[in-house]
Parts: sequence; C-alpha cells; structure tokens
Amino acid sequence: MTVYGGAPPPDDPLSTAQIPALRRRRRAWRAFLALAVVLLLATVVVVEVYTDAGFSPDGTTPRSSRDSSVPSAVLDGGPAISFAGGKPSSVQMPAKTIALTFDDGPDPAWTPKILDVLARHHVPATFFVVGSQVARHPDLARRTMAEGHEIGAHTFTHPDLAVLPQWRRDLENSQTQLAIAYATGRSTSMLRPPYSSFPDALTDADYATVRSVGAQGYITVLDDVDSEDWRRPGIDAIIRNATPESSRGAIVLFHDAGGDRSQTVVALDRLIPQLQQDGYRFTTVTQALGLPPDPTAGSTDVWRGRALVWTVQGADAVLKALWVLLIVAGGLILMRTLVLFAFAWVHARRRRAPSWSWGMPVTAPVTIVVPAFNEETTIAPAVSSLARSAHPGVKVLVVDDASTDSTTSVVESLKLGNVRVVRIPSGGKATALNTGVALSHDDLVVMVDADTVVTPDAIHQLVQPFADRRVGAVAGNVKVSNRRSVLGKWQHIEYVIGFNLDRRLYDTFGCIPTIPGALGAFRRQALTDAGGLSTDTLAEDTDLTMAIQRAGWKVVYQESAIAYTEAPATMRQLWRQRYRWSYGTMQAMWKHRRAVLEPGHFGRGGLPLIAVFTVLLPLLAPLIDLMAVYGIFFLDRQVTLLGWLAVLVIQILTAVLAFRLDREKLGPLWTLPLQQVVYRQLMYLVLLASAVAAVTGRRLAWQKMSRTGDFSSAPSG
Repeated sequence: MTVYGGAPPPDDPLSTAQIPALRRRRRAWRAFLALAVVLLLATVVVVEVYTDAGFSPDGTTPRSSRDSSVPSAVLDGGPAISFAGGKPSSVQMPAKTIALTFDDGPDPAWTPKILDVLARHHVPATFFVVGSQVARHPDLARRTMAEGHEIGAHTFTHPDLAVLPQWRRDLENSQTQLAIAYATGRSTSMLRPPYSSFPDALTDADYATVRSVGAQGYITVLDDVDSEDWRRPGIDAIIRNATPESSRGAIVLFHDAGGDRSQTVVALDRLIPQLQQDGYRFTTVTQALGLPPDPTAGSTDVWRGRALVWTVQGADAVLKALWVLLIVAGGLILMRTLVLFAFAWVHARRRRAPSWSWGMPVTAPVTIVVPAFNEETTIAPAVSSLARSAHPGVKVLVVDDASTDSTTSVVESLKLGNVRVVRIPSGGKATALNTGVALSHDDLVVMVDADTVVTPDAIHQLVQPFADRRVGAVAGNVKVSNRRSVLGKWQHIEYVIGFNLDRRLYDTFGCIPTIPGALGAFRRQALTDAGGLSTDTLAEDTDLTMAIQRAGWKVVYQESAIAYTEAPATMRQLWRQRYRWSYGTMQAMWKHRRAVLEPGHFGRGGLPLIAVFTVLLPLLAPLIDLMAVYGIFFLDRQVTLLGWLAVLVIQILTAVLAFRLDREKLGPLWTLPLQQVVYRQLMYLVLLASAVAAVTGRRLAWQKMSRTGDFSSAPSG
C-alpha cells in the first residue's frame, strides 16, 4: 500500500511552535500510561505468585526428631512453647480439656460449615489463619471472632519457616498480623508454623524458628493430637485419630481449608457430642493455658493492613478479570473459526459454481487512478501491468503528489498510449485520489496503489460485479509479492488468512470494512454519494468503504481479481504501516459510529461484527499468550501447554482452509508456529499502541516506505 508524507492540513489551528510541545506532552502521557499498565500487570503477577504459592497440608513434610539443640524440656513438654524471660518453657493442656484448632483458612467453602457445627454445639475453637486467605476473606475472620472463637497466625503464604531467611520469616509474620488487624481490629500472640506437628518432632531448624519467633513475643502452638483429616481417611478414622488417650487434655489439629473438608465437617459433628458425653470440656488455646487475651491492634496497623488487603484483593480482581477476558477471547476465536469455516467455504463454493453470474458481462470503459509519491522504484511495473489489462477501454491516470524523485519521468518514458500523468501540489493520498476521480470521465473508477501489479484479467474481473446495479464498490484479492524472506512469508499468511478469508465472511454478511487501496473498483455515483475520499482519517480506504455502505450501496469481494503488492521488508516499516492501518481503522469506526442507529444492514449488523472481530478480538488475543506464559511458570505447565497448542492447531486449520480456498501452496505455512510467537506479538503491540494513540488523540502523518521493487511472487507477463 502506498503511503505519503504530505503537509499538514492548512486549517490546523496549532502554531508551528505549539506542535512540538503538544507532541512531547502526548508522548509523556503515552509513556506514563504504558508504564502504569506494565507496573499493574507486574504487581498482579508478583502478588498472585506470592499469595498463591502452592503448599501441602500440615504434617506431610517429614521431620526427624531428638536433634541435639532442642532441649529435652521442650521435646517432652507441652504443645505451647514460650520464650518469656529469654528461656524456653512449655505448657500442657489440663486433663479432660480439648482445644479444637483449625489450620490454613479461612476458606469460603469450608470455614462457614465448620463454624456452623461449632455454633450448633456451643463450642469455641482456635483458628490458625493464613494471612493471604484473611486478606481475601476478611468477613470470615470477622465472623470467627464475633462468634467467640480466637485467631492465631499461620504465616501469610504457608511456607516452611525453617528454610526461610530471617527477613522472609519476619515478612510472613508481620503481613499476617496486618491482615488480622484489618479484618478483626486485634493482633495475636499465637503462631503455629506450617508443617509443624508435635513437640517431640521438632528438629534443630524448627527449634531455631521457634526460638526466633519467641524472641519477638510469639507463643508457638503445636498440637497433641493430629486428626489427619488432610489425608481424607474417612469419617470414622478422623474421629478415632482426634480422640485423646487416657482422658488427657489435648490441642487437636484439624483443617478448614486446603482441599475437600467434607469429612472434617461430618466428623466434627459426631466427635464433639461424643467427647462431651465422655466429660470433656471445650475451650480456646488461650483460655486453656491461662494466656492473656490478644490486644487491640493499633490504628497504624489497621491502616497498613487495609492497604495490604486492598492490594491482594485488587490483584485477585485483575487476575480474575483477565481470566474472564481470556475465556471471552477463546470463545470469540472459536466462534470466529467456526463461522469462517462455514461461511467462507460456502462463499467460495457459491462463487465458483458454474451457475454463478453477476449478470451480463461488464465491458464499460474504466479509468484506473494511481496515486504516487516518490514511487520511481515500483511505478514502471505497476503502470505497465495496468496499461496491458485485458479489459477494453482501460485508461491509466497517474496522479503524482509532488514527488521529489523521477516518478513522473519514469512513467513518461514507458510511452504507453493509454497512460497519462498529472502533477499536483502535495496534499496526501486522499487528495490525489479525489483529483484522479475528478479528472476521469468514466462511470467506473479503479484505484490501484503504485507499488502493486495486477494480473492481465484482474481489472476485467474486478468490474464484473457492477452488472448488479446495487453494487457500489468491489474489493480485489490482494496478495504479497515479496515472499522470499520470513517476514514476507508471515505477511503472505496474514494476507491470505486475515484479509482475504475474513473478507469472504464479511462479504457473506454484507459488511466488508475495507476495500484495499491496492486494488478496488468504484461506481462514480457511489463515490459521489459517499462524498469522495476524506482526509478525516488515516485509513481513507476504510473510511470510504463504510461511507459507501452507509449511503445504501453494496460492497462485494471479487476473488478472481488478483493483484500483488509489495509488503514492508523490515520490522520498522511493518510497524509503521500497521500502526497507521490500526489507528486509521479505529478513526473510521469512530467516525461512522452513528451508523448503528441508522436503518440498514451495515450499521446495525455489520459495524458491531466488524468491531468484535477487527478490534475487540485482536485486543483480547494477547491474553492467550500472556496467560500461557503465566501458566507455564506458575500453574499446571502441561495443561497450559496443551491449551496453547490447541489454539495453535485452530490457527493451523484456519490457515490450511484459507490457503486452499485462495488456491495457494501450503509451503509457507511451515513458518506459522514461529509467526504465532514473534509476528503475532508485534501485531499485538501495534494494536495496543494504536489504541493508546487514539485515546490520547495523537495525530499521525502519512509516512513513506522504502520500496525494493520485489515482485518475485507475481506471475510474469
């Protein structure tokens, strides 16, 4: 597609001195917005990875015992260990006294059920909570305290404290305190280290942790009896495991999170009345051991806790939204694929059927308008292919938009009788095309870019749909001419799949969004009704196509009218071209947004479809790759890879269908997997940058691309 570098519109209200400052402010705003998005996503990833670290239930980490540094008084003592006064001491539970304890919560599924059982039997308990879970479910922590139970700390993310550095231990415990302070307004002096069990199972590393947190004022609360409900051994086994021996008192370990706790709920409902009948009394850990009640949290800790909780909940909300959008994107991709397979196949079969006809053959004379700006490299083969078209009465009009190279002299040197050149002051592509239309006298006008060559019968095939008097414009079948490089192959794949296959779908629904500037035909009256080409947008072809359809004309696709255009040869050129295309398309859709309120098929049916498949789906598609990367590193790697490969298979099947329908060789498709990893990411960035530019109101100028004149994939002659 030919691009231009013309002067700014003469009615631009900004002075020359104001423009650089405005551009700097807009660049700064875009940079700030991009940085904010990156920081937000980075924060979400860090918070989610930190707070969702997977862990095994307590008791599943093997421990040795009787290590040398653990005093015998601790190993043989009670489950509550204190370092008051700098020396270790432990406390046993009184006889016939039970303190039910629950680890790993709160959990929205199981904690309420366990609280209901405790309330039904009027039994208090102690809940050792995971701070990240409190941050996610502060209401459950409040309910726990309100119903007469107490809360102890179980770290923030449930790591093995014995293997952590001191700073990380402090972080785990302090963040848990902040979450508890926000949720309940209180702090706690009780700590149960994850993966701990009985006092006699303490190792040297465990004891070092107990001693460290004891120096900070924590009382380490282990357990006497483990119900082993984390194993899900059955209700009877849980009851048997949780029943103390010989009428002694016990701190009993249960879990209210970390998996299916249905057996725990039922077992509790049977265990409590059974022990009550045996003369046991139920109390909390602090009441049983005569410990002072937990103090009220300071206002500073409450506010810090609020910030922590909001951060966790905000990250959860963003990640949840991303998953929802991912599902939407996946659904749209699947729907688009199914629709493409069905309608594109039917479209091709109908158009290729022997009985298909647009009507009587169209042989009316045609004027081909070729806008040009510094096109000395490609103008000769382009004009030559047009002048030798098989259609009768073809006239080629080259409109030179103030080129500074030898474009005009190259055309004149061809000495073709049906070709003429006019030079105009610099005004941009839309102005050049409007000038060409004004200088032509035929009812049928074809517009072709100066970097495009056509097959001999392309123009004749292109105008045949005008046999239908309702047709106002026709889109040609544009292919990439320079396919020898990997970048050329990627663009070839994109043209065949993303442009031509989609165009069949849009043609079926009567809402083609763009007649390509490389090859398109127009009825003069349709151009008049649409008001000609506008300079309101950078995608003048898309703008014009939508205006023609809003004027009541049909726009159709003619697959047999084939042209070959030179695609960008470098990543920089590709970025600049697609940036302008994406930005211009958004401009055009915004300009014609009121079409949805107008009668007619295009506005009410076509424009929303274009918005979904052309803007919404491409904007959501990056989530597939982003969440795939997230899943590979932090979720189930095998499931994530299978999901990503499933999307790739869908892309491959779509590509094969598109290439078969377009009668192209499948050879270039070997680059498709790499295209999905590299090229697709570039297109994501282009679209996002275009969206930011559109939102911030940036104005883009036409930009000239360097041409090589490579038409190696175009048929000779």
